[in-house]
This record gives sequence, structure tokens and C-alpha cells, in this order.
Amino acid sequence: MISGAMRRFNHAWFDQYKNWLEYSIKKDAAYCLCCYLFRDSNGKGGKTDALSNEGFSNWNKFSRLAEHVGQVNSFHNNAVMKCENLMRQGQSIKHTLHKQDDITKNECRIRLNASIDVSKCLLRQGLPFRGHDESETSADKGNFMELRKYTAEQNEAVSKVVLQNAPGNNQMVSSKIQKYIAHCFAEVIKSIIEEIDHDVFCLLVDESADVSDKEQMAVVVWFVDKSGNVKERFISIIHVAETSSAYLKSAIDSLFAKLGLSIKMLRGQGYDSASNMKCEYNGLRSPILRENTSAYCVHCFAHQLQLVVVAVAKKHFEVGGFFDMISLLLNVVGASCKRKYKIKEDHRKMIEEDILDGKINT
Repeated sequence: MISGAMRRFNHAWFDQYKNWLEYSIKKDAAYCLCCYLFRDSNGKGGKTDALSNEGFSNWNKFSRLAEHVGQVNSFHNNAVMKCENLMRQGQSIKHTLHKQDDITKNECRIRLNASIDVSKCLLRQGLPFRGHDESETSADKGNFMELRKYTAEQNEAVSKVVLQNAPGNNQMVSSKIQKYIAHCFAEVIKSIIEEIDHDVFCLLVDESADVSDKEQMAVVVWFVDKSGNVKERFISIIHVAETSSAYLKSAIDSLFAKLGLSIKMLRGQGYDSASNMKCEYNGLRSPILRENTSAYCVHCFAHQLQLVVVAVAKKHFEVGGFFDMISLLLNVVGASCKRKYKIKEDHRKMIEEDILDGKINT
């Protein structure tokens, strides 16, 4: 009851002041949402404190709402602008951080793709990754770093991300990342196993010591695909602590279990003539044959040719003398840079004479 008449809040006022007017049913009072949120520490905000503090309920004085809005630079209009800025997501701190995070992710992806492309090239060619000195002052940082730098310089946009603006802790060039990328490429073996598709295949194995004096066993599978093409695929190099046939058989069993292959599907074995590989009783072929009688052993043809040359050299003194001379020549010449140069110069002169005589066409 106000001035002898029943007064109440008019919901039509929402249409006129829809950007800031709020009504509390519990307190039966109207509020300015913007001024209420952005009032100062003393709870004051503009000329009409009721709308920003305890609430406005003088329903017969509707003009107070227009007075609350005030001039252009009034407290209310400034509060409305702050509310609009708060609700505008594009200008929020959170949105800015997300936008910056997306830029960082995209740059990280570009650097990672550069490292993946370089790794793909080096792995395909079987080239080493690391360099002896990969510091900034080094003239040769190794194949990985040098090739990455070269490929990045071919594109100015990529060069800025990969070389110029890359943070020190996110360059995607550490040895751990290089190894991880190489292991990811090893997933290609899965496609080889899928190509075999639980069908029959042959096994080719050889072992040798590498430059670090570790015994390494190379494993190759030989099979016919669904199109009838004969394929030979390298699948693994296994470090073996010893070269006994039992240990090699155990290493092959572990590899087959890991790749999902079965010795029962073997139809052939290929080794050289080393006793621990081809020996009829104690070689690697024996335990595999006992487990699968269809895994016939075929001698390495390249090694057979070598054995033929050895047998001929032993029986024919002229052939043996020729190979002895070749061996002696290689040892004598290979031990001296001056002798190597002398041989090359003599060879060059012979070629020049043959060209002048018309025996060789250039």
C-alpha cells in the first residue's frame, strides 16, 4: 500500500531495462545487477544506492530507474560496460590463455612433425642420428640436427617456429625423443605380421658382433603375399648374450611370442655354415626341426659361393696365389695414405692414356 493504492513491481519494466534490471521475489525489491556486482568496497554506487545495495521498492516512483541510469559517464553506465566486458568471452583472460595455449600446441606440433620427417628419412637410409658434438658452436651436429635445420630453412614459416622461436625445453630434438620416434616407426612390423596373416613363412637368421663388441642376431622373414609376390622383410635385431644354439632358439621363441608368429608355420630355415647355426646335431636348425619337421634348412647361397672359392683356392695353387696376392696388396696399400695416392695416380694416368688412344669413350 503506497499513497492509498496497491503498488507492485511491473514485469513490463524488464523490457525497458532488460540489460540490468533484476527482481527479488524473496525481498520484493528491484536491483541493478551491474551496479550490485561492481559497487565499491563501501557498497556505494551512484546516486541511487538502493538499486545497488538494499534494493528498490518504491513502486510509485518509477522515474527513479531512469535517474539511476544517469549520464554517459555515470557509475551505472561504467558498471554496465564492465559487465559486458566480463560476458564477452573473446576478451576474457581464460579465453586469451586458451588461445595462447592453442598457438603453443600448434607450434609444438610443427616442431614434432619436423623431427618425425627427419627421422623417417634417416631410418629409411639406415643412417646414424647423433653427432659427436651437438652444441651450438659445433660445425657438425650430426645427421639429425643438420638435416632438421636444412629442411626447416626451406620454409620461412616453419623456420621461425622450429629454429628461431623454439623454447629451450620444447625443441623436440633430445635423444629420448629421437629414440621414441624411432620406436614408433617400429610399428611398421605390425603391418608385416598382418601381411603374413598367420600363413606359412621362412626364417633367415645370422649373428655377428657390432662395433661395440655386442653380439647381434638379425632376423628376417621370407614369405609369399596374397598377390603371389615373394617378399623378404627384416623384422628385428636382437642382442644375444651368447651364441649357443639353445640361447638363439630361446631368443627366437621370445620374438615370435611377441609378434604373434608360430614356429609351426615355418616352412624353411636359412643360415650360414657356422656350427651353432647349421650343425645337424647341435645347431639352431636341430631344435626347430624337432619342433616342426616341415621347416627345411637351406644353406645360404652366398656362403656356398664363398666355400666354393675357398675349396678351389686350396686345390689350385694359381687361384690360391692370386687371392694371397690380393690380400697382401690390400694390407700393404691400405696401411699407407701415400701408397693409396700412388695407386690412384697410376690408375688415373692409365685411364688418360686409354682415352687418348681411343680405347675408352668418355
